[in-house]
Amino acid sequence: MGHTFDTPLARQSALHDTVAVKMSEFLWKKEDLAGSSHSEKKRRVLVLYTGGTIGMKWTEKGYSPVKDYFEDKIQTYPMLKDTQYVISSLETERFEGIKPIPLPLTIRNYRILYGIKEYTPLLDSSNMSMTDWAYIASDIRKYYAKFDAFVILHGTDTMAYTASALSFMLENLGKTIILTGSQIPLSELRSDGRDNLLESLIIAGEFVIPEVLLYFNNKLFRGNRTVKMNSSRLDAFSSPNFPPIARVGVDIKVNWESVFRPSSTEKFHVHSDMNSNVGILRLFPGISKAAICSFLQPPMEGVVLQSYGAGNIPDSRSDIIQELSAATERGVIIVNCSQCFSGYVSEKYAAGLILRDANVIPGYDMTPEASLTKLSYLLSRSELSLEEKRKLMEENLRGEKTVINEQSDPQSLLNDTNLLRSLTKLLTSNTDVKLLRESLFPSLLCKAASEGDLEALKTLKKEGGDVAFPDYTGLTPLHLAARRGHYDTVHYLLVNGASVHMKDSLHRTPLHEAISFKQLDIIKLLVQTGAHINETPTEIGSKLCLAASVDDVKLVEAWRLAGADMNSKDYSGNTASSIAQAGSQVSQYLAKIKCKEN
Repeated sequence: MGHTFDTPLARQSALHDTVAVKMSEFLWKKEDLAGSSHSEKKRRVLVLYTGGTIGMKWTEKGYSPVKDYFEDKIQTYPMLKDTQYVISSLETERFEGIKPIPLPLTIRNYRILYGIKEYTPLLDSSNMSMTDWAYIASDIRKYYAKFDAFVILHGTDTMAYTASALSFMLENLGKTIILTGSQIPLSELRSDGRDNLLESLIIAGEFVIPEVLLYFNNKLFRGNRTVKMNSSRLDAFSSPNFPPIARVGVDIKVNWESVFRPSSTEKFHVHSDMNSNVGILRLFPGISKAAICSFLQPPMEGVVLQSYGAGNIPDSRSDIIQELSAATERGVIIVNCSQCFSGYVSEKYAAGLILRDANVIPGYDMTPEASLTKLSYLLSRSELSLEEKRKLMEENLRGEKTVINEQSDPQSLLNDTNLLRSLTKLLTSNTDVKLLRESLFPSLLCKAASEGDLEALKTLKKEGGDVAFPDYTGLTPLHLAARRGHYDTVHYLLVNGASVHMKDSLHRTPLHEAISFKQLDIIKLLVQTGAHINETPTEIGSKLCLAASVDDVKLVEAWRLAGADMNSKDYSGNTASSIAQAGSQVSQYLAKIKCKEN
């Protein structure tokens, strides 16, 4: 059925589209006559050659970048240049002064033409700076409308930093950008550079993946999720907290559900001004207060704090908290990231919560490279207030962090028609139904408890749900209800068999959750039911001292209500009273408690 045009404007628009299509067909046919078949799908890719091992030449001084050597060399490899293909004058014109090089026709019938823009001077990646990031970004802006995709050849040492930085600088990106390089120069017999370059060109030419990506050793990663993990192996890069976007074997398998796409109708924009007053502060045993204080001084505006494990700091070092708190009060944005290769920063430990109280932002599972460049990007946006920058630092801007959807409906899983249809086929016996209940109900009960949804809890319990049973992380509904402060829910769970002594995978009880989140009424109810704290006096003293150091009177009160001795000493022999500053809320509170006891 043909289209019906109701207005002159619509008819004019349709005519304009028809003419445009016919003109496009004519131009492609003109190129086809110059040396390609009618079925070929043409793509243009610009290669920005910044330097790095991939293009180096052996000299008397070792491997070094040599001007014009790389482009001449790649044209000697049949897999990187189809010598039978004739470049038309129109194709040459479209490359705007950059020499087009044809790849052999791909298995999916793509004719990928690429051109190389060689930077002067060529850089070893260890010399890469924020100025160079801006230069790369400005080139992408300059050629954005002229090419279908971009491949950036880069040294491996700082490639993850550049990939992360570009992911933030290139706003509303709609085209594929891939960074790659090699561990062995392309000119060597055993080079990994040929495959890395060839596969990057093919992926960039055949697929529209609107992200800044990094390709290495048969894997395509999201750029801001990568870290360099090895200086000598060919699988130099890894993405510890996010799976590859694509894997290359006999076929190229793209995980399209993982692709991060633009969520606005705004045009592509390059933000090239990055703030250089950022740094990474890595904690180590015995780090001095002076070192931390010096690092946090002006002109420092943003800091990635690399803490231990799941975001922990030394319990006995209240001086560290004081310095971090003073810095955030001055306007320094501090992001807490783990020193561990994989995993994430958790606020389940008291230390993590005290860092939050000191206005230190949890980095969750962001890499240090992504955290640093995200800070640099946000701090450079002068139109944003400090509070807006802090808020955006916690948001997922370019897929740099894992988002856990806490707003989902507890019943949404059961309402999924496709899921139910699939499950129904599998449920052939009462045993199957029991297994399904045991698998789904713990998570559903925990979700309902977290949201304080008593009706959902009662319904799930009626259907056979066990309110005391933990989910896959070891959390019980009581843990989550206590954390969120849902008094009625906690009471319901307690009178229906929930245990105050259950521990999650981090060995925390519901009482620990209530203390950490300062849910005072919940603490009283749990203690009334028999809950108690399990820390040693020294551990309690350390946590009280940390709370006193940031004048968190509510946290001190939470510990007291849970049964903590206010005179407990930390590892250095300090008490909360000795740490609290004169006239502070904690000092006044402790004095009032002491008077009551006397």
